[in-house]
Amino acid sequence: MVLLPLSRTSCVMCIMKRTANVEMLIVGNEILTGDIQDTNSNWLCKLMHEKGGSVNRVTVIPDVLDTIAQEVRAAVERGVDILFTSGGLGPTSDDLTLEGVAIAAGCGVEIHPDALEMLKKQFQHFFDKGIIKQTELTPARKKMACIPQNSEPLFNTVGIAPGVHMKIGQTSVVCAPGIPSEHKAVVNQALEQFFGDLFVQGNALSRRITVNDGGEAYVEPVITRISQKYPEIYTKSLAKAIGNSPELDVIMTISGVGNKEEMLNQAYDELCSGISDLGFTITAKP
Repeated sequence: MVLLPLSRTSCVMCIMKRTANVEMLIVGNEILTGDIQDTNSNWLCKLMHEKGGSVNRVTVIPDVLDTIAQEVRAAVERGVDILFTSGGLGPTSDDLTLEGVAIAAGCGVEIHPDALEMLKKQFQHFFDKGIIKQTELTPARKKMACIPQNSEPLFNTVGIAPGVHMKIGQTSVVCAPGIPSEHKAVVNQALEQFFGDLFVQGNALSRRITVNDGGEAYVEPVITRISQKYPEIYTKSLAKAIGNSPELDVIMTISGVGNKEEMLNQAYDELCSGISDLGFTITAKP
């Protein structure tokens, strides 16, 4: 495994000439036991889609060091452009994400001076607000500044544990806290420039219609025909529980690099014509 030193040019991976492939690792026993419901993957999927990326996989794994390292290594071997991890950045012994990422990269972890300064700043900030009672950097607290070699810490404006950004091979690995507010803060604020460069030519478009009194099975041949003719466009009927509503929603969405609107409009017109020819009325939705 090749570990590259992080720099602005290496992070950006040049302006993408294709759709960026994205995967996510949600780390935490509490997710797998059902004690905590993961919302970070849903938020990230929406964000990546809006920016023109393609999320191909979301994996939930336990706080097991070998499992984390194995899954990160597998994503890198698949040639993923961006791998997000969520959770496991805290001070406790079962917060193992960064160590697992380091193992996957073939490097060690070390106290990063910038990460340490971030911790000091946030501990002082929350002490001044009366939220915590002391600012001492105990060994457990210092653990949050121990990150993979050749990575950079990402400032956590609403919490304490920094995020981490590094490059393994051609994959940019972004590690963010599991607490949703902190996760969003790290991704949105610390990585604003990175996303701006990576997704500079990307976008996402969608269309949505409601088929009145149309059952899913009746319109399926039209949807299948459109899907086969326009494989770049994700066309999907959204089934509802029987008896809840006689209406059926159909969505069309496309994301990636370049101007996709003309193709989407053409496919949308053909979808509407095909369903209308079956005798159903349709309503466009925003």
